Amino acid sequence: MPQITGTPAPANENLTREEAAARAAALHVDAYRVAVDFSTARDHQVTGFASETSIDFRVINGSRSTFLDFIHESIESITLNGRELDPATAVVGSRIMLDGLAETNTVTVRGMAYYSRSGEGLHRYLDPADGQTYLYSQYEPSDARRVFANFEQPDLKAPFSFSVTAPTGWHVASNQSSTSVKEQADGNSMTEFGPTLPISTYITTLLAGPYHVVRSDWSGTMSDGAELDIPLALTCRASLAPALDPDELFKITRRGLDFFHELFDYPYPWGKYDQAFVPEYNLGAMENPGLVTFTEAYVFSSRATVAQREGRANTIMHEMAHMWFGDLVTMSWWDDLWLKESFADYIGTLAVHEATDFETAWVTFANRRKTWAYVQDQLPTTHPIVADIPDLEAARQNFDGITYAKGASVLKQLAAYVGPEAFRDASRSYFRAHAFGNTTLKDFLRELEAASGRDMSHWAATWLQTAGVPVLEVVLELEHDGGKVISARLTQSGIDPVTGLQVLRPHQLRVGIFELLDGSLVRTSSELLTMSGDSIELPFLVGKPAPALILPNDEDLTYAKLKLDPGSLDTVLAHADALTDPLARASIWAALWNMVRDAALPAPVFVKAVADFAGGITEPGVFSSVVDQGVTAANSYCAPSIRDAQRRLLVDALTAVLDASAPGGDQQLAAARAFAKLARSQADSETSDLVAGLIDGTRAPRGLVLDEDLRWALLQAQAVHGRVSPATLDAELAAAPSADATVGHALASAARPDAGIKAAAYAAVISGRDAHGNTLSNAQLSATAEGFTLGSWELLQGYYTGYWNELERIWAERSIGLATRAIAGLFPNAQDIDPEVGADRHPVLLRTVQWLEDHPDAPRALRRILIEEHDRLHRSLRGQAASVAA
Repeated sequence: MPQITGTPAPANENLTREEAAARAAALHVDAYRVAVDFSTARDHQVTGFASETSIDFRVINGSRSTFLDFIHESIESITLNGRELDPATAVVGSRIMLDGLAETNTVTVRGMAYYSRSGEGLHRYLDPADGQTYLYSQYEPSDARRVFANFEQPDLKAPFSFSVTAPTGWHVASNQSSTSVKEQADGNSMTEFGPTLPISTYITTLLAGPYHVVRSDWSGTMSDGAELDIPLALTCRASLAPALDPDELFKITRRGLDFFHELFDYPYPWGKYDQAFVPEYNLGAMENPGLVTFTEAYVFSSRATVAQREGRANTIMHEMAHMWFGDLVTMSWWDDLWLKESFADYIGTLAVHEATDFETAWVTFANRRKTWAYVQDQLPTTHPIVADIPDLEAARQNFDGITYAKGASVLKQLAAYVGPEAFRDASRSYFRAHAFGNTTLKDFLRELEAASGRDMSHWAATWLQTAGVPVLEVVLELEHDGGKVISARLTQSGIDPVTGLQVLRPHQLRVGIFELLDGSLVRTSSELLTMSGDSIELPFLVGKPAPALILPNDEDLTYAKLKLDPGSLDTVLAHADALTDPLARASIWAALWNMVRDAALPAPVFVKAVADFAGGITEPGVFSSVVDQGVTAANSYCAPSIRDAQRRLLVDALTAVLDASAPGGDQQLAAARAFAKLARSQADSETSDLVAGLIDGTRAPRGLVLDEDLRWALLQAQAVHGRVSPATLDAELAAAPSADATVGHALASAARPDAGIKAAAYAAVISGRDAHGNTLSNAQLSATAEGFTLGSWELLQGYYTGYWNELERIWAERSIGLATRAIAGLFPNAQDIDPEVGADRHPVLLRTVQWLEDHPDAPRALRRILIEEHDRLHRSLRGQAASVAA
C-alpha cells in the first residue's frame, strides 16, 4: 500500500468584505469552464493535479483591473484576452492580478493544484480496507480556489461547466449530469458535464473514485400541474457498500422532496439529486446543488440507534432545504450566513417532524441543538445572528451554534410570532423575487412584512442584531405558611455581552403547569402568552396552591434559558423520572445542565439526578445527551476530592441500565457507549475489569453486540490506563482495517500512559506529521490530539512549555481547518482547581491571558480559539469550586 506523503500548506490569503464588495461592484461573471485531470490520483507520491479554468466576465463600472483567487502548487500560464501574462509578476501569493481589462474579457489559467488531506479543497483518501483511492471536494466558505482559479465570493454567481479526466471505470460526478464520457488510450476517461444554472463558487463540487452507486428517482406534480422528474443517486466507498441502506435513504429523500415542494411551491431547479457519503469529512454535510456530500459516519457500519437515524434524517432534510435557502437564493456576503444555515436548521427539523416516521425531532432539537446554542451564546466570542464578518477567516469560524442552532431557535419563535402561514408565504415570495440571486437581511424582512402585515424592524433588531441568551424565570410570592400564591409573574432578563446593554426581546410562549398525579408529573394546563417587556403577570396562578412544577417556555417555542423557581427545582430533582411529556422532559434536563455550567447548580446534585433518573428517559437521543452531560459534570465540574465518588455513581447507574434495559435495544447500546467514555477517566480496577469483560464477552449483558464502534471505544478506555499493549492495538487494526478502525487506533495509541508515546503524539500534532514524515489527515490529527490529552496532567504538563510558542507558526503554516484542530485539540483544558489559588487564578488561565496580551495582533480567528478555550476552562473551574462549596 503506498505511503501518503505530505504537501506544504499553500498560502491562504484572507479576502476582506471590502475587497469582495469592490470586486462585485466591478464585475459580472458570464461563465466558467473548468478542466481538471485526476489521472495521477492513485499515486500518492504525486502531490498535485492539473487544473485549467477559462472565465468569461464583463467589467460593469469601467474598472481596468481585478484579481482572481487560486491557491496553487504552480501556475503554468495566464492568458487574458489572448495576451499572455507573466506569472512571475501577475501572481501574488494566492492571487492572480489582471490588469488592462476590456469591457468583455476571457481569462484562462493553467496550473497545478494540491490534493488535500485536510478536508478543504479536493480531499484525497486511501481506503485502508482495500487500498482504493477516493476524491471529493469541499469548498465552503472559500476553498474552491484550492481546485481552480475563480472569483471566490458568493455574490459573483455564474454557470459552471466541468470536465474531469480520471481513471477509466471510476465514478465521476459533479453538480450536473454528464453529457459525454470519452475513453482515452492511456487508461483514463474524460467526462464532460453540462453547464449549471448560476451558482456561487463554494457550492460547485467534484467527486471521483471507484464509488459504489445506487440509483432511483422521484416524480411529482407541481401546483401548476407541471410534472417534475428528479433522478436520485446514493454514493459511498465500495468497502462500505454492504452497510449502505438505500431503502431508508431514498424513502427519506422522496418524503423530503414531497414536503419541500408543497412548502415552498417552487420546483427543484437543479436537475438530478445525488447524495454522496465521503470519508474524513469536516462537516455533517454540504448542500452542493445536484450533488450533496455527507460524512460517511451516516453509513452505519456499526449498529445505529433510532436517535442516530433521526439525526441522519435531519441532516438530509437540512441539506435539501438548502436547495432553496442558500443555493437558489444566496447571501451576498457571509454576514448573512444565517439566511441559509438558520433556515435549513429550523426547516430541516420541521421536515423530519412533519414528513418522516421519526417522532422526537423537536425533542432532540430542544435538548441537543439548543444546548449547543446556549453554550456558544455565552462564550466571550458570541455574536448576533446577523454577524459582523470582516473577512474569510471570520467567516470560517461563524459556522457555529449561533448561526445554526440559535438562528433556528429564533426562526421557530418567529413562526410562532407571525404564524406558520405567514412564514411560509414569505418564503415563497422570497424565492420568486430573488431566484438565482443574492440577498441580505432586509430582503427577507421585506417579504415577511408583506406576508404578515407586521413591521418586523423591532423583532429583527432584538433577535437578529443582538447577542446573548434571554433568561426566563417565574417569580412567586406565597402566603406565609407556604400555601396559596399571592402573586406570580414571568420575568425576562438579558444583557447583550457585545454591547453590555440590556435587551428585552418579544416572546410568543407557553407557561406549563404540572402536578404529581398517581406518581406521574402531568401537565394540567398550558397558557399561551405574548411577552415583550421585563415581566408579565400570571393571574392564572394566583389564589391557588403553588404547582409542583411551572415550566416557562412549555413546548419550547422560544429561545431562552430557564431559571426554575425553588419549588419547581425541588420537584424535578426529586421526581425527574415522573415527567411524562418528552419535550418538557428534554427542556427540564437542558435547564439543569445550563445551571451546572453557570455554577448555579452544584455538579454533584446534577450527577445524582442523572444517576437516579436518566434510566427513565425513553428517548435515546435525550438519554445519550443527559448521560454525556453527567460524565462531563463528574470529570470537569466536580472538584478532584469528590470526582471519583461521582464517577462511581455514574458507573453503577450505567451498569444497572446495561443489565435492566431491553436486550439489544437503543438504551442498552447508548449506555454501553457512555460507559466506555466514562471508563477513560475512571481508573479503578472494578471499572477496568468491566471494560475487559465487555470486550471478551464474559461480562456482556444479554443482547449487547460488540460492534466496531463500541469495541474501539472500550479499547481506548483500556489504553488510557495502560491495560492494552501497542501490539494488541496493532493486531486489532490489522484484523479489520477500516476508516473507523484507523481513527480508533490512532486515538487509542496516543492515549497510552507512556512518556515516549505521549512525546510522539504531541510532536505529531504540533508538526502535523507522523513519525514517518507523512502528513496527518484531518481525522488522524484530531484523533491523535484527543488521545494525547487523555490521562493524568502530571504526564502531560511538561509538553506545554513549547505549546504557546508554536501557536503562530501552526496558524501560519497550515490551513485554518488543520490549525484549528491542532491548537484547540491540544489546549490543556483538563485542569483541577487548587483551593489555595481559586478558579480565577489558575496557572493555565493566566498563561492564556498572558499569551493574548502579548499577541494583540495575532489573527482574530486564532485569538478566538484561545478566548473560547479559556472560557470553557474557567467555567469548569468555577463549577469545581461550587461542587465543594455546596
